[in-house]
Amino acid sequence: MAVLELKNIHAAYGEIPILKGVDISIKEGQLVAVMGPNGAGKSTVLKAIFGLVKILSGEVVWQGNLIKPSTEKMVRLGISYVPQGRQIFSTLTIEQNLEMGGYTLPNNKVMAERMEISYALFPFLKERRKTRAGTLSGGQQQMLAVARGLMTDPKLLLLDEPTLGLSPKMVSDMFDKIVEINRELKTPVCVVEHNIKTLFKMVHKAYILNHGEVFACGTPAELESKDALSKVFLAHSKAETNGK
Repeated sequence: MAVLELKNIHAAYGEIPILKGVDISIKEGQLVAVMGPNGAGKSTVLKAIFGLVKILSGEVVWQGNLIKPSTEKMVRLGISYVPQGRQIFSTLTIEQNLEMGGYTLPNNKVMAERMEISYALFPFLKERRKTRAGTLSGGQQQMLAVARGLMTDPKLLLLDEPTLGLSPKMVSDMFDKIVEINRELKTPVCVVEHNIKTLFKMVHKAYILNHGEVFACGTPAELESKDALSKVFLAHSKAETNGK
């Protein structure tokens, strides 16, 4: 069963159209990637799901029910969104950041249980839980942002370029954690990424966007057989060159 479906989604920033008829389906237990060149509309897909950009037309279906996304509603439904840029509370401790992520939890007992799950995934956070988050390295801050996103035991985790600006070692560590979250916690994950070669082999399904449209979708094997990634990035590169 699909947890979330986008059907013929058109979305815009103000008067500027970004998504032009996008169809995406995320099933229970899946790790799904949204890939594509700069400006393809990747991050806009997550923002449309989370109610952060205006949907002009199309349908968003959550667990079989047609919904109109808004941030408050999506949080209530169990969708967690981790934006790009390591948006942690730098003056608060690691523990306080996690508490902020769990502000909707019903009581302290559940808060403590969820925090232990995050600590089990990211042991260094527990070791430094009383440390101000701003003293962490960039990669550690991104790990904290993901851990905070898990505090509500999400039914769907949205990750927007979680490896942006990280070292190759931290990129590898981050992808390992994303796979662990998906496999061990059984959390469906939709991740927008630019590090496509590293991530590609790990996902169940990928959507390749170009100019706000789905250029191709399928399993990594299916997309490799079509040489879809090379085709879309080559076309984008040629368009950029001709535009100069």
